[in-house]
Amino acid sequence: MIRKAKIKDIKQIQELIAGFAKAGTMLPRALNELYEHLRDFWVYDEKGKLLGCAALHISWDDLAEIKSLAVAKNKQGRGIGRDLALACLAEAEVLGAKKIFALSYQPGFFKKLGFKKIEHAALPHKIWAECINCCKFPNCQEIALLKVL
Repeated sequence: MIRKAKIKDIKQIQELIAGFAKAGTMLPRALNELYEHLRDFWVYDEKGKLLGCAALHISWDDLAEIKSLAVAKNKQGRGIGRDLALACLAEAEVLGAKKIFALSYQPGFFKKLGFKKIEHAALPHKIWAECINCCKFPNCQEIALLKVL
């Protein structure tokens, strides 16, 4: 079942993300950052066990970002990631966002949802504030993708 995240979910969210961060396919998220952005997160809960997570972060004006989308490796291919992304897109529409972007090492996933590859420079400078503190800056290999609602 997909639902909004609760405080009790934060440590499981961090564990999901950490597995991919260790493999170098996702950026790590500090526990304090996850608590601060709890309201951004959606989770896929199966009998109290989180199998996936994704966050919708409002960046600027009518622009939002899907971040930290992760699905347990042994549960991939079941549509959980797609359903989490769709929950984020639906929430973005309700909030009035017109454009949604993602920075991803898995661009094919987002392309299946109607995102188009764009140049990083096409995104406003405001979104790069987080990137400056990243361990991979300035040699980031993430692909920028955008969907217009």
